[in-house]
Amino acid sequence: MGKPTGFTQFARSSVPYRDPLERLQDFAEIFTTPDEMHMKTQGARCMDCGVPFCQSADGCPVDNLIPEWNDLVVRGEWQQALARLEETNNFPEFTGRVCPAPCEGACVLGIIDPAVTIKNIENAIIDRGFMEGWVTPHLPRMRSGRSVAIVGSGPAGLAAADQLNQAGHRVTVYERADRVGGLLTYGIPNMKLDQAVVDRRIDLLHQAEVEFITGVSVGSPTSYASGHVINILEESGVAVRHIPVSDVRAQYDALLLATGATVPGDLSIPGRALEGIHFAMDFLTRSTQGILEGAEPWLSARDQDVIVIGGGDTGTDCIGTALRQDCRSIVNFELLAQPPADRPLDNPWPQWPLIYRLEYAHSEAQVKFGADPRSYCVLSQEFIGDDQGRVRGIRTVDVDWNHPTDEAPFSQVSGSEQLWECDLVFLSMGFLGPEHAISDDLDLKYDARSNYQADYGRYQSSEEGVFVAGDCRRGQSLVVWAINEGRGAADAIDTYLMN
Repeated sequence: MGKPTGFTQFARSSVPYRDPLERLQDFAEIFTTPDEMHMKTQGARCMDCGVPFCQSADGCPVDNLIPEWNDLVVRGEWQQALARLEETNNFPEFTGRVCPAPCEGACVLGIIDPAVTIKNIENAIIDRGFMEGWVTPHLPRMRSGRSVAIVGSGPAGLAAADQLNQAGHRVTVYERADRVGGLLTYGIPNMKLDQAVVDRRIDLLHQAEVEFITGVSVGSPTSYASGHVINILEESGVAVRHIPVSDVRAQYDALLLATGATVPGDLSIPGRALEGIHFAMDFLTRSTQGILEGAEPWLSARDQDVIVIGGGDTGTDCIGTALRQDCRSIVNFELLAQPPADRPLDNPWPQWPLIYRLEYAHSEAQVKFGADPRSYCVLSQEFIGDDQGRVRGIRTVDVDWNHPTDEAPFSQVSGSEQLWECDLVFLSMGFLGPEHAISDDLDLKYDARSNYQADYGRYQSSEEGVFVAGDCRRGQSLVVWAINEGRGAADAIDTYLMN
């Protein structure tokens, strides 16, 4: 290592976010530009450990060569660091911004001290690469004469497209939205991943001769809920064309479905049909659409009392978005208990640490309203409405996870009933699996969770020549896992085409 004793000399110091009061005034990225010496000292904390667990099964899903590029940053060899980073990760600018960094959870230094700021260093390498002009299109040396269609332009689809194109195959990516990026565009808000960051990568893929067709939904038309992305786009004047999957299959030698897990978890309690109750992704999509079009979004939290039900990244992003839209108040219901400050004994290193974290939006709410917006151990029982059929509150009860019952892993706390007033409710309760219109047309088999059935590492569905990857195969997961699966599926498709 560049400085084997660095971990004994330097304390962990993350690259700070912009000041909360400043960043709440816009949807620009929350990040600041790191100082080069700061990155060198943080890279120097990387130990010369015998087994780098940051690259283990508990660490980085794309097997990033983390100790190598940390050492190169310490030495000031940034272009070489970029080369090592690009060996395993097609899109470090995405993971460097939105990945929760399981690599840091598995960092060996984390046993005794705070982990290396791996995510910060990764992002600094790729951003410097773009700034210096080192990031260039990955053009194939020759064409194979084979062609692949990919449905879905999220991280799995884009990673597969990049890999297959480099292997020499002609790649066409179909996206039903009006912009390429899938989850990266309409699922992750701009303050976490600026659209310009997505677009510059798409431009490189264009230059590498990957073809993108937007505004096309592959598969039979079906009825969509009001908050579905297709309805949102059509309401704003975007015409979405439907084409049969049989037509696509007839044109290409292989087909990859990377459609994501887009069916949201619902909350079927009394009052669910009241106006003002929306799925989280409906809210985030409409917000991003407004930003990209320079218009006030149809669904806005401005001057509203907002409740977000469910946590995770999506719930946090709803909080951050509502705050930037100048909501009057915000509360986040969490059914689970508040995590501990330190690892519990049943969550040992190198597992991802299940501890209390104050994410960017929680800090913003704390600054604006004086408290973390999360309320733990809260079970929603009923939505309360007014005479006009709009939601005006939620009736809840507290739960006790230390006293399970025969009906649930918790008990309801007697006398804890409460009515919370609100004007808007966003449901952030995870995703159940992929939509099935295209897969039903293909007569694909599903697993027990309704995902497209295919073995990890093989990725071929029950239909020959049809492959599946990402959240539509593994279930709701991380962007970095989607990239892993896209790369793996590309390898499987390449083997299929060339044998």
